[in-house]
Amino acid sequence: MNRFIIGQYGGFDDAKYRRDFRPGFYGIEACMFGQERDEVRLREESQAAGFRIGVHFPFRSETAGVQGRDALFLAGEDAVRLQAYDLVERELAYVSELRPSYVLFHYPKPVILDDRVDWSPWRFDDRSEYALESAYPPESFRERSERLFAWLSRKGEEYRFTPVLELDALNRYVYEADWLTGLLDNHPRIRLCLDTIRLYLQDRIDPRFDAKAILNRYAKYAETVHLSNMQMDMGGQVVTKRYPVLPWQDPRDGWAPIGDYLRIIRQENPGVKIMFEHRSDFVSDEELSACYEWVDALMNA
Repeated sequence: MNRFIIGQYGGFDDAKYRRDFRPGFYGIEACMFGQERDEVRLREESQAAGFRIGVHFPFRSETAGVQGRDALFLAGEDAVRLQAYDLVERELAYVSELRPSYVLFHYPKPVILDDRVDWSPWRFDDRSEYALESAYPPESFRERSERLFAWLSRKGEEYRFTPVLELDALNRYVYEADWLTGLLDNHPRIRLCLDTIRLYLQDRIDPRFDAKAILNRYAKYAETVHLSNMQMDMGGQVVTKRYPVLPWQDPRDGWAPIGDYLRIIRQENPGVKIMFEHRSDFVSDEELSACYEWVDALMNA
């Protein structure tokens, strides 16, 4: 379990830390901290317990008040893109004293949506978070992505962290082409994060998307997996999400095939880190332990 990570969103929750964290876990992924005392608590506990810190941008909640939670690196407007780079530069300088192992950003943002798909089950907080494929040329997508990769590579070296891009909703610019793997090969400092319920949700609502094919292609580039489960009914409506993964969750009942996903990931990248991005309060202490034990067995089979 030395590659397991728990999340702390909105501050340092001591009760969650005591319940969810286990001796030997790799670390904590922190996001949207609002109080300096929580930042101090995270830093001091990291030093005392010997775990690593990962940052999910933005680290400070006040930063989200400018563009929302995610940096809009690929926005169509020049001013918005420049603002995103400036926000991230300032946040990287701020978190440098934490010496984070990695800093994670959603990619692509804004998300490029296939016009042919009904995206209503996907949650967006603001219209600025997505653009329609019909209004966003593939040449612009590639050009802006190439600039982002080059810039993040430089910043990763400057601040000594691993830049991680969490794959958000994807369109054919990514899943029907190979240029993104080329970018990852050319910028080996940059790694990916694969989110199991994002993959499953898009697999269910987008007939042209194959989550397992994405895992087979991109798992070897992953630094982390954001692991949780979700259940959808036969009509495509979400029943529950961010549920801890458990061995008895049957895909025939609408659950994501987590066992299949993790077996693919293990085959391609056995050293990947697992971040439990779930609502641990949904389950009992015994079920939480069963979650950890099942994932550990799958990843070390």
